[in-house]
Amino acid sequence: MARVEIIALLGSLSLLALVLELIRRRKLSEAYSLLWLMTAVILLILSLWRGLLDVLAGLLGIFYPPTALFIVGFGFVLLILLQFSVLASRLSAENRRVMQRLAILDWRLRKLEEQDREEPGETPDQEDPGEES
Repeated sequence: MARVEIIALLGSLSLLALVLELIRRRKLSEAYSLLWLMTAVILLILSLWRGLLDVLAGLLGIFYPPTALFIVGFGFVLLILLQFSVLASRLSAENRRVMQRLAILDWRLRKLEEQDREEPGETPDQEDPGEES
């Protein structure tokens, strides 16, 4: 086994161990870990199976097969970044909706407080708690 193959194998095993440990400690959610696990397993397979790596390098037109390993890893990193961009976009939209709802509720509270100040002896009409507007 060549030196570069040993380094690739150790790197792949380290990535797999790190992802599994982060999942075990609940630092990485199972939903987001799937792409990381897939990346680590594919890199591990390519590190162990030199023939498959040679075929992949040939298909990609790469002269030095271990370089294909880095290209595959980089491709997965791009997919992970895309996944996080989609998540950030969704959370941003959800945050906007929550802030708008909060602003409406704050406006209603101020309106009720103003009514209470104007009519100190009376309580404002309350809506049915089951109703939402």
